[in-house]
Parts: sequence; structure tokens; C-alpha cells
Amino acid sequence: MKLFDFSNVKGDLMGGITAAIISLPMGLAFGIQSGLGAEAGLYTAIILAFFAAFVGGTKTLISDPTGPMTVVAATVVSLGLVEHSNSITEAIPLIIATFLLAGLLQIAFGFLNIAQYIKYISYPVVSGFMGGIGVIIIALQIFPLMGHSSPKGVINIFSNIADPISNLNMEALLLGLGTIALIYLLPLISKKIPSILVALLSATIVSVLLDSNVPRVGQIPAGIPMPLFSELSQFKFSDFHLIFVPAITLASLGVIDTLLTSVVADNMTKTKHNGNKELVGQGIGNMLTALFGGFPGAGATMGTVINIRSGAKTNLSGMFKGLFLLIIVLALGGYVQYVPMSVLAGILFTIGAGIIDFKGIRLLLKVPQGDAIILLLTLFVTVFDTLLDAVALGAILSTMVFMKKMSDVVTDMEKEGDLEAFAKKSSISNLPDDLKNRIHVKSLDGPLFFGFADQFREYFKAIEDVYAVMIEMKKVPFMDETGLVTLEQCIKDLQERDIEVYIIGANTAIYQQFEKVGIPGNLIPVNNFFPYISYCAKHLKYKYKNEV
Repeated sequence: MKLFDFSNVKGDLMGGITAAIISLPMGLAFGIQSGLGAEAGLYTAIILAFFAAFVGGTKTLISDPTGPMTVVAATVVSLGLVEHSNSITEAIPLIIATFLLAGLLQIAFGFLNIAQYIKYISYPVVSGFMGGIGVIIIALQIFPLMGHSSPKGVINIFSNIADPISNLNMEALLLGLGTIALIYLLPLISKKIPSILVALLSATIVSVLLDSNVPRVGQIPAGIPMPLFSELSQFKFSDFHLIFVPAITLASLGVIDTLLTSVVADNMTKTKHNGNKELVGQGIGNMLTALFGGFPGAGATMGTVINIRSGAKTNLSGMFKGLFLLIIVLALGGYVQYVPMSVLAGILFTIGAGIIDFKGIRLLLKVPQGDAIILLLTLFVTVFDTLLDAVALGAILSTMVFMKKMSDVVTDMEKEGDLEAFAKKSSISNLPDDLKNRIHVKSLDGPLFFGFADQFREYFKAIEDVYAVMIEMKKVPFMDETGLVTLEQCIKDLQERDIEVYIIGANTAIYQQFEKVGIPGNLIPVNNFFPYISYCAKHLKYKYKNEV
């Protein structure tokens, strides 16, 4: 088996080069946003792209710093600074350890086959979460666009908004707004133009020619970075409690970000990715990135789409992207220091706007109320609390709404009544009317699960003045433990009132569940189980022939 497919080298090379060109300005911008410096974003864009592609399970995926991952990485950096007296040097061991653990968790997720569960995250949760990320990124650019450093947290930004307005750096603002305008206007002329890169270069050149007095990126380390083993060795295991939750957050967001992008790649290339292999590749890439001073990234939709449209078809494209970006940084890294901070803010502003799911927001008044509430709450918690809490809350609310909907569907599709109502459809004849009126039938349609338990109990409590109850389960595909226990309690309640219980049409899996808890032969006689209502009706005709 070949390790790599060299049948499309030209297309993969073009895809990698194009993706690298697009990645350069975003790497710089996200590096600044992370709090670790522009070089950290470039290290991530180089190292993660190469090794994730080398190992990964999505052939055309491009890995880069992404909005969600950068926002959490910035939180980790802030936490490290708070815990270590605002000294970035002292905070580095904690930061590296957090990023390393995140990568390790992603590898573990890959081996645990976590990828298959991503499809269960509902659209309102993803939409609200991405919308919140977009709002955070946009809010964090308000101060830099006006020529000032941004405070941490959306609340602090808006509570202190008067400060940059009263000390507005007009040159910085014009450069930032010009960057935004170019990014949005150039695609109207030609979508082949890398608008973000053109905007970065144009605005930077203008600022240098005019000798603008604006904050700039400043000098970044030249050459290839060295691994930070000595810094990592200073990490104290007593601080493990500080890194665990942020690491889980990063790993989880990386999983969601990457696998959603993998689905986009599948749709464009008509292929099928290997999600668990991709997570292992992302984990390895993020661990190596952390060791060399970068921060965790993930599969990037923009880079992946551009890569595919440029002709890429194999994993080589992602590796070429990393190598070509490394060459660019080594050759032109000295010029990065002249890039204005407001220009990077303008780039991030457009990225943040692109992340927001405006389609989902426009549909808020048209979708079910429960879905709309989930989207808004997830967005709100993402912006004002933490990303992990937002996803967890959204998932819990989605589950509750789903259970309510399932319960309503099961209730709507149920049928009940005396045997007379089921006589025609079940080919029941020659039964006395008095007997038909004293046999109650409850026909279930759908799963019997915990969301339906209370209604189930209340229904059976209301049954009176009958000889027997038939519970038809032919259309019950499965039953969870709560459903099983509830059914058992209902049967006991009916029997205490001298009402016999008959089970109709239970499938093999459900009957085996009954056997495990001893219902057949103990709670209900084995002879009280029938495949069809008509068979049970004949049995009851002879059983009660002397009572009607």
C-alpha cells in the first residue's frame, strides 16, 4: 500500500501554494489575537498543516488557526498570565502543557471513535456557537481598529468603549476600514484574487509610504523555531487542575471544527473522510505545534475550499501548504514587522463576520420556538460565559427539546380504546359486545423511553372497569431502562386492581429485555404474550365465555 498518492502532484502543489498564500495573513492575525504573538499563528499554520495532512483522514483538508480555537487559546493565555503574575515567561509552561494535553485528548478521541457522535450535535447549537464566536472576534477588533489594545472580554470592551473613541487614531481606523473594504470589494471584480492577502499587502505598503503613526506587529523571531522542552519541564503537576478544562474545551472544539470542515470537503470532492484518523492527525499536529510555540488549530473551511478549487486531491496538498508557508516566512519574515495592527483587525473583522450564521439568525422567527431559544441561548452563553458551557448547555437543551418532540409524536400516534374499536382491523369476530367493551387495548407507536414515562403511568392509572388490558407493542422499536421499569410498574398497578395484562407483538429484543427482569413467567404468565391482537382476542373469548 502506497503511503502517498503522487498521481495529482501538480494539482496538489497549486492547492498547497494557494492555501499558504491565504493562510499567511490569517496566521498573523490569529497569532496576535491569541496573545502569543504573530509568530505563534505562523507556527501553527505551518506545523499543524504539515503533520495533520501527513497523518489525517481527510485528503484535501487544510489545517490552520481558526476563530473558535484562537478565542479559547487566548483565554488559556490570559489564565496563564493571571496565575503567574502577568509574566508571559512564567506562564509559558502552563500554556504549553494545556495545548499539549488538548492534542493528546484529540488523539484519544480518535482511538475512542468519537467522530461518529459529532452528527448528533444539533444545527441550533452549532449555529449559536459559531455566531457567538463571530461576535467575540468582531468585538475584539473594535479597539485595534481605532489604534488601541483591546481589553479582555466583551463586557470590558463595551464598558470602556469611550476610551479609544476619545483618543481615536484616525490613520489606524482608515487603514483598518480600507482593509475591510478591499476584502469585500475585490471578489466582486474576480474571485480568483486572494483578497485577504492583497488587502494586507496594500494597506501595509500604504502605511509605510505615508509613514503612518500606527501600532504595528513588530519584529518576529527569524529562522526555524526550537522546541520548548526546557520551558515545558517547568510545568508543575500541582497546576494540572488549571489546564484540564481548557484542554478539553480546545480538544472538543477542534473535533467539531475539523469534522464539520471534513464534511464540507466530502461534499465538494464526492469522497468519504476517515474522521477518527483525522482526529489522530490533528492531535499529533497540535502537540507538535505546542512544543514549538504555536497554539492549537483545526481544519479550516476557507483554506480547504480554496485548496480543492485549486486542484488538490490528496494529502500532499496540506503538506505542500505547510512547506511553502515555511519558505515564505523564512524569506519574507523580516517584513512582517511593518504590518499595522489595525490591518490585522480589519482581516479578523471580516473573518468574524464570515463565521456568524446569518442564515440561522434570519430563520429565527420561522423555526420552532424551542430551536430558536437554543440558538439564542447558545450564542449568548458563548459570548458572555465560556465556549464549553455554551456547547454543553446547547446540547442539553437540544436533548430536552428532542425528547419532548418524540414524546409528543408517540402520544399523537398512539391508539387506545376498547376491543370494539380494534375489531375490524384485527379481523376479530364472534365476540360478544359486552366482552369487547370490557377489554381495553393500548396500541403504542414509537419508542418507550424516559421522556414518555410520566404520560404512560398516568394513562394506565385512569383505566377502570375492565377485565383485561392488551398492550400492543408491534410498532415499538426499542425501550430504554426507564421505559422498562415504568411498564413493569404499570403492570403491577393493573394487577393489583385485578386487571389482567397481555403483551401483543413485542419484538425479540424487547422480549429479551422482559426476560432479563423476569416479566414472562413471573409478573405475567408466558401464555399472556401474543403476536397479534386477534390471537389474544380468541384466547379471551374462551377465558371469559361464562362471564358475559
